Amino acid sequence: MNKKILLWYARKRLWCGLPWTFTKYGISEDRFFVESGLFNTREYEVRLYRIMNVNLHRTFLQKIFGLGTVHFDSSDKDLGCFDIKNIRDSEDVKEILSQQVEKERQRNRVTAREYMTEDGPVHGDEIGEDDGDISGGDEEE
Repeated sequence: MNKKILLWYARKRLWCGLPWTFTKYGISEDRFFVESGLFNTREYEVRLYRIMNVNLHRTFLQKIFGLGTVHFDSSDKDLGCFDIKNIRDSEDVKEILSQQVEKERQRNRVTAREYMTEDGPVHGDEIGEDDGDISGGDEEE
């Protein structure tokens, strides 16, 4: 993540707020990055226009230590729905992400649409991916 110009960068923190983990998050103008691992590292990136929903969740302990978890619903095939857990200034991060996502969706002329089926609402993007399946796993670390 060092070679990219980032608008925001942070480490995942332990439940008590200490940054002793090997997971790093970053936001550039058009992408969101997750890098994890010490010896075997994995780096994921999601184009911001693929993110459809951003939510903030804060447990009682997270509030005490000034942390929060931001949840994403995305149409990305690798990450799907995912969380950035235990980050400082989570309300500000959620707002930065929401603004950047909206800016990228407008720049790429992408609109999210929701339509009803017999099974309930299905989400999709107007970029050729009309399969309506954005399910993904919420992995706990």
